[in-house]
Amino acid sequence: MERYQTIAVFTYASEYTVLKHLLQQSGIRFVFQNETTIGILPFHSNAIGGIQLKVHEDDIPSAHQIIDDLNSSSHLRIV
Repeated sequence: MERYQTIAVFTYASEYTVLKHLLQQSGIRFVFQNETTIGILPFHSNAIGGIQLKVHEDDIPSAHQIIDDLNSSSHLRIV
């Protein structure tokens, strides 16, 4: 995990479902840290620091491009 960087933070898993699918399709190396914990204890999200999208440093530009495309070209917004 030392070559992974946090590029986004979400409160609930429902906020990034489409993004997760697009990252998988693109072959980007990523992990959503705290995903399971917040899935079980959703009201603890802010206390834990949210669900952090961590992306391998080599894939960060591609991941940012996917997020930007979602925010600019659709009704779906990644906060």
